Amino acid sequence: MSHDAALHLPRNTGAALVATPLVALAFVNFFLADARDGLGPFLDAFLATQGWSPFSLGMIATFGGVLGMAVTPLFGALVDNSPYKRLLVIIPVTLVTAAALWTLAMPNMAVVVGGQTVTAIVGAVIGPALMGLTLGLVGEAAFPHQVSRNEFWNHAGNVASLAGVYFAATFYGLPGIVVLMVATAIGAVAATLAIDPKKIDHKVARGLGHDEGEEGPSGYSVLAGSRGLIVLAVIMLVFHFGNAPISRLVAQQFSVQLGTPFRTTALITGVAQLTMIGAAVAAPFLIRRFGLASIFIIGLLALPIRGAIAGSIDNFWMIYPVQVLDGLGAGLIGIATPVAAERILSGTGRFNVGLAAVMTVQGIGASTSNIVAGTLTESYGFHAAYWAHGAVALIALIPFLLFRRDVAPPARTR
Repeated sequence: MSHDAALHLPRNTGAALVATPLVALAFVNFFLADARDGLGPFLDAFLATQGWSPFSLGMIATFGGVLGMAVTPLFGALVDNSPYKRLLVIIPVTLVTAAALWTLAMPNMAVVVGGQTVTAIVGAVIGPALMGLTLGLVGEAAFPHQVSRNEFWNHAGNVASLAGVYFAATFYGLPGIVVLMVATAIGAVAATLAIDPKKIDHKVARGLGHDEGEEGPSGYSVLAGSRGLIVLAVIMLVFHFGNAPISRLVAQQFSVQLGTPFRTTALITGVAQLTMIGAAVAAPFLIRRFGLASIFIIGLLALPIRGAIAGSIDNFWMIYPVQVLDGLGAGLIGIATPVAAERILSGTGRFNVGLAAVMTVQGIGASTSNIVAGTLTESYGFHAAYWAHGAVALIALIPFLLFRRDVAPPARTR
């Protein structure tokens, strides 16, 4: 489907009109960088300075991950069938922000668990809803490029947020953090409301840019019906099992050493986010020139190197190569995954539920890794956890190389 058709505009319509919903979408991604995850990477660092152990933090992260994993496919099906995709962004942002503010005010066990429960359940709908909005606005042909643009603005928003957190914490302390969180939540809601709902093609948004003549599988069965999707899910499970805990552990390690959880985490996370901006810019070129498989291979190779560096160096400066590799690996994989899912499921009408199924399996890897990483850290130290999780990522490369044509098919010719 052409870009113009996806926007319901004739081909002679001015470019400014075409760009309007995409400008709003850029602002949605910019503000969601801070608003979709609540405290996000700052939670571990903040709680570590409150006396929480790595094992306890791993348990909390695992608990939230399992909840999110359980509901993500259901929300993917909801996005496929709902004409209210903007609302499926606005409600979770509001609830996640409220949960984060509650946690900052009273960081005891009951509040932290309750806040993470809310964040995990309602936050799981934001990813599928955002992908559905994107596909419904631009169509299949422009989707890979628009996913890269989304990632660019998301990471730019993260960098701006991290800089804001760093200076707010330095000059205003916790009240400054609270004001920043409320402001970004308001920005995300306003930007989402600025997207004209009439510009969203809900048929295209669920992967029916062209019709195969029969309805695709529904619910969890969408995963079992496609070898490419199954292998993609397995690769994501292994990759995120290795990748998910490393930044958290780095933030815990140096936040406790330096006693500055918000500033330290802002710097550590900011290095990765700046690199992800570069990855988002490079990804469309790499896909066009070398194919979708190229960014999978680069992303999968970055993590083992990252784990080896983190496991070998104990000085604070190691955060720079470690987080640059995180930005490169996770940044490219984050772009490649929805593009691959869209190509695999093109014509089925089950794009969002299929992508959500992959995200669920991915969530199994990410959530279980947290408790494993916490146990390794308490028993053998940070370096052992870095080596172990970096080494696991090498396993993800094997199924990709064996089934790369199924996982990263070429774009459909139109």
